[in-house]
Amino acid sequence: MVTSEIGPPKGIDIRQLLEDAELIRNRVDAINVTDLQSSVMRLGSLAVSSLLKHHGFEPIYQLTCRDRNRLALQSDLLSAAALGIENILILTGDHPELGDHPDAKPVFDLDSVQLLQVAKILESGADMKGNRLVGSSPKFCLGAVVNPGAEPLEPQIIKMEKKIAAGAEFFQTQAVYDLRIFENFLNKTKHLKTKIIAGIVLLKSAGMARYMNQNVAGVSVPDNLIKEMEEAKDKTALSVEIASRLIKELKPICDGIHIMPIGLDKVVPRVLDAASL
Repeated sequence: MVTSEIGPPKGIDIRQLLEDAELIRNRVDAINVTDLQSSVMRLGSLAVSSLLKHHGFEPIYQLTCRDRNRLALQSDLLSAAALGIENILILTGDHPELGDHPDAKPVFDLDSVQLLQVAKILESGADMKGNRLVGSSPKFCLGAVVNPGAEPLEPQIIKMEKKIAAGAEFFQTQAVYDLRIFENFLNKTKHLKTKIIAGIVLLKSAGMARYMNQNVAGVSVPDNLIKEMEEAKDKTALSVEIASRLIKELKPICDGIHIMPIGLDKVVPRVLDAASL
């Protein structure tokens, strides 16, 4: 499986977003739509997922627990189903203090495990209080996230087990740059019956790599990649080469690849070409 990611704009002009989606039409199995990524106010994930569906793409609707109480979360899940959106990636979400509205009140009424459970309850034809839904019930393909480079790793595995028990059918991972770390994660989770989609974040610069090493928990960009990026004259070309190299190494050992371009959306077709996807 190959998926990519699109971040909604900070506004209502979606022309660029649709142009970027067209570049990967029939090249990826689904397009992940971020939900106020990094707690920055943007156009909503549900609206963009619906627009992509309308234009013939298969969206993965990201839904975070940060901004909504249990009423709104259940309502948004029903809304997604009514719009024909089946793939839901459930996350707890970054704290608002990290974004562009740091004074916003966080909600976190439910966490990601609880929201997965709620989605399964909705599928059974009731809300989380046991009240019956009217008419047909929604059907979802539920996903969650995991950080294979977390230290210690055991709490991540325990959380994975809880998410699977709650209804998660697939996992998208945090950015992978070190194959040894990822293989260790796979070895320790091979008892879990689930699908693992490895995350690939496109590097823009050596500074970005160092920033992630220092500030993004569980992400480890090896020194040799940082050195390559420092010395590169064409950093975009090197970003494509590094991503395709990682994908070729990861493809035989996991169930899929998830590309996170972080602003380099127009480069994704080049990555797919270089990785023979």
